Amino acid sequence: MRLRPVLLSMATLLAIYLLDHQWGTLPPLGRFLDPFQGFWQQAEPQKDNKTENLTLSGLRDEVIIRFDEYRIPHIEAKNNYDLYFAQGYITARDRLWQMDFQSRVASGRLSEVIGEKALELDKYHRRLGLGYAARKMEAYVRQDPQMTQVLEAYAAGINTYISGLKPRDYPLEFKLLNYAPEPWKLINSAYLLKLMSVTLASASNDAYLSNALARFGPDVIKDLFPNYPRREDPIIPSGTTWDFTPLPQPDIPPSRRSNPVEQTQAVDSEEGIGSNNWAMSGSKTRSGLPLLANDPHLELTLPAIWYQVQLTGPDVNVNGVTIPGSPGVIIGFNENVAWGVTNVGSDVLDWYQIQFQDEKRKAYRFGDSFRPTRMVIEKIAVKGKKTVSDTVWYTHHGPVMYGKGEKPKTFPKAANIPEGHAARWVAHLPSNDIKTFYVLNRARNYADYQAALRHYVAPAQNFVFASKDNDIGITPNGYFPLKWRGQGKFLLDGSQPENDWSGRIPVEHNPTVKNPPRGFVSSANQFSADTTYPYYLHWEFSGYERGAQINRQLAKLSKATPADFQALQNDNYSIHAENVRDILVKNTSLPMLSPLEKECLAIVTKWSLRYDAQEIGPTIFDNWYNQVARDIWFDEFSDTDYPMAVPSRDRTVALLAEEETSRWYDNISTPEKETKEKIVTLALKKTVDSLQIALGEKIDTWSWGVAKGTQIQHLARINGLGTATLHVGGSKTCVNAISRFNGPSWRMVISVGDVTHAMGLYPGGQSGNPGSVHYDDQVDSWAKGELHPLFFYRQGGSDSPRIRQTLTLKTKN
Repeated sequence: MRLRPVLLSMATLLAIYLLDHQWGTLPPLGRFLDPFQGFWQQAEPQKDNKTENLTLSGLRDEVIIRFDEYRIPHIEAKNNYDLYFAQGYITARDRLWQMDFQSRVASGRLSEVIGEKALELDKYHRRLGLGYAARKMEAYVRQDPQMTQVLEAYAAGINTYISGLKPRDYPLEFKLLNYAPEPWKLINSAYLLKLMSVTLASASNDAYLSNALARFGPDVIKDLFPNYPRREDPIIPSGTTWDFTPLPQPDIPPSRRSNPVEQTQAVDSEEGIGSNNWAMSGSKTRSGLPLLANDPHLELTLPAIWYQVQLTGPDVNVNGVTIPGSPGVIIGFNENVAWGVTNVGSDVLDWYQIQFQDEKRKAYRFGDSFRPTRMVIEKIAVKGKKTVSDTVWYTHHGPVMYGKGEKPKTFPKAANIPEGHAARWVAHLPSNDIKTFYVLNRARNYADYQAALRHYVAPAQNFVFASKDNDIGITPNGYFPLKWRGQGKFLLDGSQPENDWSGRIPVEHNPTVKNPPRGFVSSANQFSADTTYPYYLHWEFSGYERGAQINRQLAKLSKATPADFQALQNDNYSIHAENVRDILVKNTSLPMLSPLEKECLAIVTKWSLRYDAQEIGPTIFDNWYNQVARDIWFDEFSDTDYPMAVPSRDRTVALLAEEETSRWYDNISTPEKETKEKIVTLALKKTVDSLQIALGEKIDTWSWGVAKGTQIQHLARINGLGTATLHVGGSKTCVNAISRFNGPSWRMVISVGDVTHAMGLYPGGQSGNPGSVHYDDQVDSWAKGELHPLFFYRQGGSDSPRIRQTLTLKTKN
């Protein structure tokens, strides 16, 4: 019995030891479960009707921050330094872990806190040259005293918040992953902006298309992969005249070549995640003044991609959303103008085959001589492991991401990267992109809008604009390389100087239109212009269907209201289904179908062509069309050891609509010769079988919302911190382009005028804390397609009932 106290003491000490140490990927559970220091501290009471005062070092004067019912901060400062200091402080208070995590992703430092499983991602981003790009951006921005002050004030605000934290105050994810926040630097903001270029401007089909060229020859490639699609409704309306004299076009060099490269893994091409924006002249609106809408589509995450804020200072009063980690407002409005963005998708990443002088890789051939390479050794710290050294060789084209045999076989992001090739990427260029938004935030008219765009480099965006002067416009804008037509469509020989880019398309020659006769402008990631545009931007963009549906609906409106624009953002009608549904039905052989398959055919035949959540028709049709496309192309173009590009949806639909006896209908893997009718019919049979397996035997359980399974995941994929499945409609071919994990990351409708009226909403909440009521308080409204009226604070409006809390930041003397 005397041993019991000793044993209990030993057990207690052992429990403390076990719980206070990290085991594998788990955090130290003692600290994590500690009611005074751990995750219990994340519970956050709602702070309505409360006034707070904080005294902070670094401020130059008093700042007032008013929070509305969605905890959106409306920041009022007496000078611009304090304005961006306060923005940094309050953004960090709500989204510190998100900012830290994403800057680690971009800088290739995720392994420090995640461990070895993040190593290949860290290598990928370092080999792509994100650090190289961010450092060049930082150096370039520091030549601009105004933007340097903005970014340094923002960083100072973030660091003031961090310095006031104790471990008990750290956001939940820091506790789960067992690490602490670091001080914020100007380069962190550069990393986050470069990460957007990875998302929006790093797509490349060069290697896959080169493989297809090598196998099938130029005639097949010209037919199946044309430089302009059969169906298009370009962003700049056809017939627009170009108000400039184009530069002489670079000649296609006779020495150009397209070398096939061995690949190790085939990956199906994925359509862009999509975005929409449009603006309408007052001649077609009920108010007589312009309306503008924007809904950029990105991967849906919690914490949300965007952070909403209003900034009121001596020369600015702007409201909208920004990326946590970047000062200012990226999409939004002020008292005079509104603007929004969608991705352009121009070809700004080309691959150049490098001929190293020898195995040491210290020089590479260029023209008739050799140029020296630059060796960069990346030191990657790995949690729980030794630091990894990774060598990257830089040429004047850019970094060689993977040498022969270096590419990891189990890392999908690297699948389309050719070994032994250097990346020539526009994101490596020095830029001051943040100044574009600084100027837009203060814009008063169309001239200011155009002036702002001159600072922008990447990722290229379609900037839509509207002003209370009743001007509207749209400009596909960014740094567009000056190329010969088709340059970069295939892999390029890096030893030939004529394959280099010939500078850039002058920014004043970027396609643009102001106040077109039709009374509206719009974009949905389709081709920027028709074939009269004198420069080459790319050979493939997103399908035309979303843009065509937007233009079709806008053309019908004569007294448009914000409600009309909101309805269009939620439009689930599919022009793609309109184009191809009847072709599939017509070419289905009824005698080959079972009773269940005939029932499915009848459902599709009667379907409204809308991808509504409760509909069964889109579930059958979408899977059926995709199966038809696979059965047409994959027998020839799918080769695990030699992956190739697959013809686009535009070319597939043209094949089905125009060609009855094409060679591509025949499956070369079978002894018999397949026809269009057999391909279509067998695809329907396969579709019904697969849906029964995936969704159950009963057709009434096959609703589109269930089949699509839209979810908003946690940014770090931590289970339990995302949403359940959302029963929502939409598809990639609809204006409401919601897929399983992607969709409208922000919806906004602005009525511009003497009194600006605005509505907006994103799928998440202002707080990054899962214990806050504002973590996901806008998700349900987003899923219903609703918009919230945006509170636009003006001086003298502090008595608004929408103001729920006031925080005054005071400076230390």
